[in-house]
Amino acid sequence: MLADQFLRDELNKFAKYVIQQSRSNLTKGKKSSSKELYNSLGYQVSQSANTTSLAFEMADYGKFQDKGVSGTQKKYNTPYKYTNKMPPTKSLDSWVVRKGIAPRGSGGKFAKREGIKFAIAKSIKKKGIRPSLFFTKPFEAAFKRLPDELVEAYSIGLEKQIQVNINKK
Repeated sequence: MLADQFLRDELNKFAKYVIQQSRSNLTKGKKSSSKELYNSLGYQVSQSANTTSLAFEMADYGKFQDKGVSGTQKKYNTPYKYTNKMPPTKSLDSWVVRKGIAPRGSGGKFAKREGIKFAIAKSIKKKGIRPSLFFTKPFEAAFKRLPDELVEAYSIGLEKQIQVNINKK
């Protein structure tokens, strides 16, 4: 069917644009020091009997980078918030190394990173994570740019068909 091919082609163009712009936003916003989130971005267009769907994929923590997380002292317009737990210090270990944060003890010798990781986690709990909208902005911009004939032909449930799934990769 020609209409199905048109839909698949448009969804592929849409998804490629969203992924490319999301990666660009991560780089510009300096949110890709490990490249894990950057490399985890992907999509899949699938077709069943009478449905064509689009699913986006990204590392589990990508939704927190995109939408942000409210801290105990600083609030953001986001569904996520820290209440009584801090981010795990284990997840900060490789980030501290990549950023070159090396605490020194007396005599100038390198000290263990546990204290600095705890301090950073405590700060994140208080201040939260500012929303970057690295994914949301390109998605909304691309959605507005979808061809009129596509929106008209598939307007019933189009937003439901374009599923944004945050899958662990």
